[in-house]
Amino acid sequence: MTAPVSRRTVLLAGGAALAGGSLLGGGTAPAAAETAPDAQVAAILRRICPPRFPDRWYDVTDFGAVGDDATDCTAALRAAIETCHRRGGGHVVVPAGDYRTGAVHLLSRVDLHLAAGARLAFSQDPAAYLPVVATRYEGTECYNYSAFVYAYGQRDIAVTGQGVLDGRADATHWWDWTGGPPPNEGPDKTLLIQMAAAGVPVEERVFGAGHNLRPNLLQFNRCENVLLDGITVKDSPMWNIHPVLCRNVTIRGVTVDSPDGPNNDGIDPESCTDVLIENCTISTGDDCIAFKSGKDADGRRVNVPARYAVVRNCEMADGNGGVTAGSETSGGVMDIFVRDCRMSSPHLERAIRIKSNPDRGGTITNIDVRRVTVGQAADSAIEIVLNYANVTTGAYPPDVHGITISQLTVASAPRALNLLGLTDDPLRDIRLHQCRFDAITEDNVIENVEGLRLDQVWINGAPVDN
Repeated sequence: MTAPVSRRTVLLAGGAALAGGSLLGGGTAPAAAETAPDAQVAAILRRICPPRFPDRWYDVTDFGAVGDDATDCTAALRAAIETCHRRGGGHVVVPAGDYRTGAVHLLSRVDLHLAAGARLAFSQDPAAYLPVVATRYEGTECYNYSAFVYAYGQRDIAVTGQGVLDGRADATHWWDWTGGPPPNEGPDKTLLIQMAAAGVPVEERVFGAGHNLRPNLLQFNRCENVLLDGITVKDSPMWNIHPVLCRNVTIRGVTVDSPDGPNNDGIDPESCTDVLIENCTISTGDDCIAFKSGKDADGRRVNVPARYAVVRNCEMADGNGGVTAGSETSGGVMDIFVRDCRMSSPHLERAIRIKSNPDRGGTITNIDVRRVTVGQAADSAIEIVLNYANVTTGAYPPDVHGITISQLTVASAPRALNLLGLTDDPLRDIRLHQCRFDAITEDNVIENVEGLRLDQVWINGAPVDN
């Protein structure tokens, strides 16, 4: 079978147009271009240092927690965390058992350690996550229900161990706010976006009780030196793990098991600097890992990029995208490095995904992906689009350029490439190197791309570079 090719127009680096879908590229890049990203990865990893904690241990059962899946342990957990923090830090231990709780707020120098067999079973009552806290909801700052595990402005915090954080969201709790008959989140999402566009101060954007904006399972806001290690998280109301405006974040050995919920992204570092995500296993109802930086007017107001991140040795199953940038890109996404990941599922739509539109803006650049193995994908293996949510006009066109994907192999997918720039805002400098796509059944879609380079790329066994 011959390789499917696009029937649309591709713009090459020199500006000439080729009709009919010939995918021509520039040859192998100099060796320096290959080693420069490795040096950047090494520099990022040198800066990332997980927090360490004093050798003091506080068992939550000593503060009144009971792991009987019935007793409300919220007060006991808070007392243990506050005591640990007040005495200079250490480890708050949740032993084996099922502990019912509301919001858990971490404080500096505290490691919340869930032993094997421990389960935090979070309340399904929205009132358990009041009073409201400062948060970012889908890229827009406001006050809303607390994340189930939350920290604001703290240093040296962690959630570790082999236990489970169970959000207990389902079709009748939290997820039912996403659509259907009222109450649902639609009017509140619209109101929040309107408030941000009008410049309403953040402290006046108050939601929570009487509103329907879902909280995250874990959110760390403006924190430094954050560690998540070994835990399992499941069934969040929306995004599972959401560091916001944080620096020095390590997420390793974490399992995200949340494939059924709407907008159940796995790990979403938003406007964070120096992030390491490694050895994680993720299956979600939305993107597995998504780098974000704020949405529209409010994202431009805060104007902090997601920058300097390494994703390595992770496994992705269900999800709209394996590793994603966007769609909230207003502050920019740059210097993201993906290495040695595996992805496969009949419910994994795309492996590598970049998505934005002319309302979002922001610069997305220096995204470098290497050695990713994809078994099965349900849509395009690689998707880079600037018409997200069918928005094709706006005052803030994103600048997407400098994307490199090398040594990616795909065993089966309907389409290899879906690359959609805009007429007045093309994608630029996209390079694929030593990539192989097998069992492809549909044509590539490539439109408004300048400087597309395909070097040692095969589709269905046929070379598509020059």
